[in-house]
Amino acid sequence: MKTLIVTGSGGLIGSEVVAFFSAMGWKIYGIDNNMRADFFGPQGDTRWNQQRLVHEYARFTHVELDIRDRSQVLKFFASISYDAIIHAAAQPSHDLAASRPFDDFDVNAVGTLNLLEANRQFNKDAVFIHMSTNKVYGDAPNEIQLKEMDKRWDYDDAQYLNGIKENFRIDQSKHSLFGASKVAADIMVQEYGRYFQMPTCCLRGGCLTGPNHSGVELHGFLSYLIKCNLEGKLYKIFGYKGKQVRDNIHSFDVVNFMYEFIKAPRLAEVYNIGGGRNNSISILEAFDLIGSISGKKMEYEYLEENRQGDHMCYISDLSKMKSHYTAWDITKDLPTTFQEIHNAWTTKLKR
Repeated sequence: MKTLIVTGSGGLIGSEVVAFFSAMGWKIYGIDNNMRADFFGPQGDTRWNQQRLVHEYARFTHVELDIRDRSQVLKFFASISYDAIIHAAAQPSHDLAASRPFDDFDVNAVGTLNLLEANRQFNKDAVFIHMSTNKVYGDAPNEIQLKEMDKRWDYDDAQYLNGIKENFRIDQSKHSLFGASKVAADIMVQEYGRYFQMPTCCLRGGCLTGPNHSGVELHGFLSYLIKCNLEGKLYKIFGYKGKQVRDNIHSFDVVNFMYEFIKAPRLAEVYNIGGGRNNSISILEAFDLIGSISGKKMEYEYLEENRQGDHMCYISDLSKMKSHYTAWDITKDLPTTFQEIHNAWTTKLKR
């Protein structure tokens, strides 16, 4: 039986990893200390998801561990045999990073280094997949020439028709402190791959979403938006006329790519992973889509000032991923994803 370590197992991607690899017959150790509740309060709590995983998956073992604790990370890695690591734990918010810079950097950068070095010491041939972010590009994507449409911004430069490629620059732009800490982790994952010849991969995610997301205002775009719609809660739009665009990828499609990478790993790879152009949507367009599903009008207010470092339009170019792993493609379109999140929140809100 193959064995996997996943960090952030109570979160969106981590819990999808548990479900997917359990179905494949893997044994899974899930590292999580519910720090999302510390970051975002009761609404960000993921203990419900952790308990669900323990109850539903016999091959899953919860490990209460803080990835910032270097000695405990090393001790744990020394105690087990494993075949792969998926690192999905993070402090994920731009805004929160500015108010808690030490916590942000310690989780995102130092925690990643702790895991990489533990892996190098005890099992350097194990595949290491890191959930990075498109925020490593900072706000440089905003320099791309755009055109304003009725309900969205879009690229007005032919070379970006299919989105942003992995060779887009990552420096000389405003990242937010969160983006900067994720750059540090991203580069370190690449460096361990190149310097130590380890099979590593950075997945620079766009908007990752799905029904197991504990979305809050500071993180979890679609999940939080749909929750606000169902509750009749006022949603705040931060600048750009509500026309800012994100490409959204369902957590299942993210994990499915991870599985393909683990089967045929490469050294120090980087991929922009998102929904691509077909799964891109603006805030105003998202209001329309969830309204067509729920039958409820979106209540919102518009604030002129955008979030620092926020993208006006971001679409991932998936061509590199698809060329390296021809068996992989997007399987969940936006209407399907919206419906799943709608159904999940409807069930939770009835409890």
